[in-house]
Amino acid sequence: MLALKIPPGLYKNGTEFQSAGRWLDSNLVRWVDDTMRPVGGWRVKSTTAMTGKIRSMITWTDNSSNRRIATASFSKLYSINEAGVKYDITPTSFTSGREDATLAIGYGQQTYGSSGYGIERPDNGTYLPATTWSLDMWGEYLIANSPDDGKLYEWQLGSSTPAAVITNAPTSCRAAVVTHERFLMALGASGNGRSVKWSDQEDNTTWTAAATNQAGDFELTTEGRIVGGVRVKGQVLILTDIDAHTATYQGPPFVYGFDKIGSHCGLVAAKSLVGVDTFAVWMSNRSFYIYDGYAKPLDSDVSDYVFNNLNPSQISKVSATVNSKFNEIWWFYPSATSTECDSYVTWNYKENHWAVGEIDRTAGVDAGIFRFPMFASTNGKIYEHEVGFDYDSATPFAESGPIPLGSSVMSVTGMVPDEKTLGDVQAKFKTRFHPTDTEREYGPFTMANPTSLRFTGRQVKMRIESSRSADWRVGVMQLGVQPRGGR
Repeated sequence: MLALKIPPGLYKNGTEFQSAGRWLDSNLVRWVDDTMRPVGGWRVKSTTAMTGKIRSMITWTDNSSNRRIATASFSKLYSINEAGVKYDITPTSFTSGREDATLAIGYGQQTYGSSGYGIERPDNGTYLPATTWSLDMWGEYLIANSPDDGKLYEWQLGSSTPAAVITNAPTSCRAAVVTHERFLMALGASGNGRSVKWSDQEDNTTWTAAATNQAGDFELTTEGRIVGGVRVKGQVLILTDIDAHTATYQGPPFVYGFDKIGSHCGLVAAKSLVGVDTFAVWMSNRSFYIYDGYAKPLDSDVSDYVFNNLNPSQISKVSATVNSKFNEIWWFYPSATSTECDSYVTWNYKENHWAVGEIDRTAGVDAGIFRFPMFASTNGKIYEHEVGFDYDSATPFAESGPIPLGSSVMSVTGMVPDEKTLGDVQAKFKTRFHPTDTEREYGPFTMANPTSLRFTGRQVKMRIESSRSADWRVGVMQLGVQPRGGR
């Protein structure tokens, strides 16, 4: 009997044979305490679709104990109540942004006469990212900023009242964050991609520094421009497109002190950054990064796959969210064959393993205010996740990398399954005689104790799939193998 003790998580870097003895591919599957199980299903939360793709979300409870959701697309800002009913709170002076990222090159993007007729235009220009808002809370009031509009808005509740421009606040801002000390911080303020400005403490309408307040500003020493920021460990982590900085409260007279804490680790998308208690993680250029007091690369067993499977022209749509119940960070991203988010990658920060899959989600928020985490779909609706085990037409699965059976040809004659409930999953097998040989597939096999199998090879891959809607568990499968002739 060959016990298939496969470690949790995927390995998708390098060649297929390098994943030998590991899981190679998956969809809607996770590992908890070394046991494989399905990701929870979903159900619709919002009763009607929002206009445009939802790129930003936040949840909170107001002072009257009403639970609320705010969502933002390239053209709209919405408030949604507990029942899922939406209200349009888009500011009256708001300037819409872009649904999709664009690269301004080619005809009409250079000065007249700069190139000769019939000569191919140079491969350069201005990249205009898809619009993603910053959403944060000022007490029970919503703070909102779109980098394409640049204004700082506040929504003071009221279903028929739109968000309004904050008095005296800077304009042409790229992002906004409320600090632990209750300052409203404008990032990339006043059209300066390096500028950080903050209001007086507890007063987001006072922005001019004076001896009687703590408002102020600072220009980062960087060659990049600010993309986004997040609260973490009593600081504000500020990321440009090329490096990382922290803002730490010091009190008067300087109020905030700034330190550069990382180079060549820029943020690829404003929403690809997320903070979790004492650390923050983000997607950078072809790698993931973590800040836990130090900014450093986050080793990933799937980064080669993810960055080769990502559409670079729409990378600004990447969105990160936390699923704290399972200690996971989720990144939604557009695959190489899509212009919209249709894939995901997850990192279990407690057990340090990775998974990938396919799902059309554009933004998300963790559980806490609401019982379940909520993710926004490309259809403009919000779904509660980790609810039941309905996945529309998708089937949860995990497939192993090649498992060497021996130097000679081996016969697989049976399997002893290790399930919590026999029959929740089924198995398929793929064999080869050499790493680049023709692959032969067998199954699916319904689980029995034992399960009869008949195939040969020098290496085998095992694929586990859901066979019914259930919260199944899979542990260590065992294969019955024996040598046979080489012919």
